[in-house]
Amino acid sequence: MNRKSHLQHVADADLKLLRVFKAVAESGGLAAAETELNIGKSTISKYIADLELRLDLKLCNRGPAGFSLTDEGSKVLKSSEALLVSVADFRAEVNEIKQQLAGTLRIALFDQCASNPEAYVAGAIRAFNKAAPAVEIDLSLEPPNVIETNVIGGKIDVGILALHRPSPSLDYAPLYGEDMFLYCGKGHPFMDCDHSSLSLADVQAANYAGIRVNSPNLFVGQTLGFRRAAKVQNEQALAILVMSGSYLGFLPDHLADEFVRSGMMRKVLPESISYRSQFAAVTRKRPAMNRITKLFLDTLVAAHSGPPPKE
Repeated sequence: MNRKSHLQHVADADLKLLRVFKAVAESGGLAAAETELNIGKSTISKYIADLELRLDLKLCNRGPAGFSLTDEGSKVLKSSEALLVSVADFRAEVNEIKQQLAGTLRIALFDQCASNPEAYVAGAIRAFNKAAPAVEIDLSLEPPNVIETNVIGGKIDVGILALHRPSPSLDYAPLYGEDMFLYCGKGHPFMDCDHSSLSLADVQAANYAGIRVNSPNLFVGQTLGFRRAAKVQNEQALAILVMSGSYLGFLPDHLADEFVRSGMMRKVLPESISYRSQFAAVTRKRPAMNRITKLFLDTLVAAHSGPPPKE
């Protein structure tokens, strides 16, 4: 390809091609993106080829050796993400001017609120959907550091995560809490022993698995002097390590309860080793949130401010 650019202006067709390219890159290949895009591999391949021709750049390697982005493709992906966020913001602002509740609301959660009896996120989404049925929900599960970064960068409208070292660029609205206990799994030396003979020193000497990112989990583990022998990104992965019988780990009681009842896990010194996390909704301070985001945030806070929402 020569280096004469064919992109004199960005049309709707270009945005469509960029969305396809972004989906392929995030899925890790053309075949993997078929379900996400609901179109066939041959059509996706044509769209990528059209975009490469339009930009006069080779964006990715695809073939028997597998899929990979070129250096230029990685740069175009980063720029396209910023462009698509700007387009979404523009459409939201136009709908704001027209007083229409339409567009996309991007929400990101950290882990297991679905089983938390104190969390009414599902009820809040239901109430929001009734108030704004034309708004599309884009819901994802992300690590807390990714949520904060993406909310600040405008890629996520509302994040829900455990409060820990608040960022000056974000606003926090407290929602619900959860109780965290230390667990061992079947096969671990602590599983069947008499815990009255266990000391903090015994626990500190055992292999401990913790969340790798800056979080209450990381802070408590460090404060108690636990020896971290494994790192994870989320609580579901942590539960697997605990169930291996090789590691101790902090888990929310609502997530671990079913494993405790089935004899797969056991709390370790629950009277002396535990902590409570407070979760909050996070939004960026500037620019001011649009009507869609404000309506959802108000609905979310209201759902956690009084009696549980009626089913």
